[in-house]
Amino acid sequence: MSVFAVEYVYSPDQNDVREEHRPSHREWLGTLVDQGTVLASGPFTDGTGALLIFTADTENDLHQLVSQDPFALAGVISAVKTTEWKPVMGAFNHLV
Repeated sequence: MSVFAVEYVYSPDQNDVREEHRPSHREWLGTLVDQGTVLASGPFTDGTGALLIFTADTENDLHQLVSQDPFALAGVISAVKTTEWKPVMGAFNHLV
């Protein structure tokens, strides 16, 4: 199991559509939190995107999972950057 930092980039012209899909996006994330797949998630305060911390077996598995996000299905994510992350200190270091 690996830990991944996932950055979503949002386009400002999609704010209304994002707001429409936010409840289903958060419900989806909540289910993944309950399963231990999402460790943390939240939007950037400037509204330009969000940071999500996932666990997944492979980066391919992660991409497949992120493609199921209601935000992704609605087309309101402009870009996604995924980076495998090795937390050595703090709340998530027990996962590596």
